[in-house]
Amino acid sequence: MKVYSGNDIRNVAVVGHSHSGKTTLISSLLHAAKMTPVKGRVEDGSAVTAYDEEDVARRTTMANALAFAEWGGVKINLIDTPGFHMFVHEARAAMLPVEAALIVVNAQIGAEAVTDRVWRYAAEVNLPRIIVMNQVDHPKVDSRIGRQHMIELLQQKWGRQVVPVQLPIVDQHGFHGVVDLVTMKAYLYQPDGDGHGEAGKIPESVAGDAKVAHEALVELVAEGKDELMEEFFHEGTIPEHHLIAALHEAIREDRIFPVLYVSGLRNVGTDHLLDFLKVYAPAPIEREPVAAGGIRNSNAGNSNAGNGEAATLPEDVQEEIVMRRVDDTEPAALYVYKTMTDPFAGRISFFKVVSGMVKTDATVQNFTRQEPERLAHLSIMQGRKAIEVPELHAGDLGAVAKLRVTLTGDTLGDKAHEIFIEPVSMPEPAMTYAIEPKSRADEDKLAPALHKLMEEDQMVRFFRDPQTNEFLVAGAGQPHIEAIVFKLKRRYHTEVTLKAPKVPYRETIRARAEAQGRHKKQTGGHGQFGDCKIRMEPLPRGSGIVFVNDIFGGAIPRQYIPAVEKGINESAARGYLAGYPVVDFKVSLFDGSYHDVDSSEMSFKLAAHAAFRKCMELAKPVLLEPVMHVEIEAPDDFAGALIGDLNSRRGRVQGMDSGGAGTIVRAEVPMAEMLTYGTTLTSITQGRGSFHMEMDHYDVVPQPVAEKILATAKKPVHDEAEG
Repeated sequence: MKVYSGNDIRNVAVVGHSHSGKTTLISSLLHAAKMTPVKGRVEDGSAVTAYDEEDVARRTTMANALAFAEWGGVKINLIDTPGFHMFVHEARAAMLPVEAALIVVNAQIGAEAVTDRVWRYAAEVNLPRIIVMNQVDHPKVDSRIGRQHMIELLQQKWGRQVVPVQLPIVDQHGFHGVVDLVTMKAYLYQPDGDGHGEAGKIPESVAGDAKVAHEALVELVAEGKDELMEEFFHEGTIPEHHLIAALHEAIREDRIFPVLYVSGLRNVGTDHLLDFLKVYAPAPIEREPVAAGGIRNSNAGNSNAGNGEAATLPEDVQEEIVMRRVDDTEPAALYVYKTMTDPFAGRISFFKVVSGMVKTDATVQNFTRQEPERLAHLSIMQGRKAIEVPELHAGDLGAVAKLRVTLTGDTLGDKAHEIFIEPVSMPEPAMTYAIEPKSRADEDKLAPALHKLMEEDQMVRFFRDPQTNEFLVAGAGQPHIEAIVFKLKRRYHTEVTLKAPKVPYRETIRARAEAQGRHKKQTGGHGQFGDCKIRMEPLPRGSGIVFVNDIFGGAIPRQYIPAVEKGINESAARGYLAGYPVVDFKVSLFDGSYHDVDSSEMSFKLAAHAAFRKCMELAKPVLLEPVMHVEIEAPDDFAGALIGDLNSRRGRVQGMDSGGAGTIVRAEVPMAEMLTYGTTLTSITQGRGSFHMEMDHYDVVPQPVAEKILATAKKPVHDEAEG
């Protein structure tokens, strides 16, 4: 396998809405480049970047996958990304290791919800964007007028910088060629062939449109460049060699977003797309120096290193910003952008060589965790297949198996030149389910298996709820969590049951009450005797439980006071109405009596239980529910429907903001009404909305709702006491 330098590498993230044909297009590109003997198909699992069983079963990409094509002396790394909105966080992560985004648009439909979202992700990091109109061969794709209207819609959405650099050749034989508006040559294809076109004369049917489109492209490229404008006005055009260089620069600077036409399914226009990426996509060495965190004192140790958590810098170490050029002469630095678990190779770490170069068997320092790592068997990935290489240069994408402590987001490199690449920020999970292993054997395997899945997917969370003691798994939505369950069963032979998590209700009181608790029991020998009087008062939300000792004159000996407090706390934990903890009250112990022989700590604890129950009967107990602060982002058109839905969920809208990305609705909604909100939001917004929620406060459950909850709840069991 040839080793490529940074000038001969192109790193491209292939992004777009689900079913726009990204994986099929990559299969055609690989076939056109003769990287595969036949064109892979998603349907039968032969596509290079659709190797996961779940991807094949669902016929959709669910995680980033890497492939490469060698084309004309250049290596083109292609990251295939998910287009389903539940997995679009993967596309966001793919933006960091690349220098361009290939925005794949379904020519039948245009830019869809996820296409908008990945466009914004690319814009946030100033990533050059190349638009590919795919599925032009489909009979539903409109006429010439319809295709021009599609370009106008994209320009309305993304700006006038959207400009065709090709025109499709479509006639009675269907889509079978493209016109290159830079060289003004036509390339004709045999559909379902090897993807290689033959240069020919521009057909008369598109010659007029091609001339107009060429002039529009030249004018836009020249705009803002004095020397080009002067040449354009003097010559009436720009010579081809100047136009190629100027278009490359304009794409790199985000001044132009070129539009190309292909059919990934019929393998039309794919070789020309490879040519375009080779000539016009920026090389890694052309990007601006990478801004990374560095330290001035790299000799300082870290006593916390090696515990599996990210290391923290010592207090005496000063941080600074390091500008690291993508160059072989710089110190070696690697950023791990993806982790995959293979049943045979184990954990595989995908990385970008940010600077310097690395050789197989080299030892580098994991700066994030302050641990050394050995890079045994450096590889480049062709889907699931690892191809070993002796070295990798600045800007290239590689992989290595079986690193000891390295995880996604870590920075590795030359120990003497410590830097930290800022990881891609991930949104918080939107949906949580309770997860129960089906057997004891499944229970033993569950935690290790889920932690491996968490290494692969940064959106997965696994934790135990301290209030309900349930194991919870959180993800981007129901399909995401179902995919996790599928992987648990297929990969790790762990079967689980999913169910909605328990809502952590609470109980409290609304009135002041006093009661006496008395425990008396006479058996052979010593008896049991405890007697206490308590006063309970409501406190503001969030106050917890406050215990006050108001005993005077030794009515209860000091050594028994903690037993009373413990009894109150135990009873509060068991609940009164429905077994949920009682909170936000003050209890004062103000009187009681004891027996010199029969009193004990246990007797007073049981007396406290009795006193607590009697007080609760008089103190107007009520049920509390957790209320979430919710922020929903969606296009403006859906604002009315969202507010109506929130009102139906007993939500209180707190405010709305309108911005470039749409409308943001802020509301307070009971947790019980939000357990399956992700599915509803997808339905309302056609997959174009997202939401985030976090715990805000507890509030009283309305009486009709409380009655339903209490009707299905199990009454708490209390100790028997004799009075």
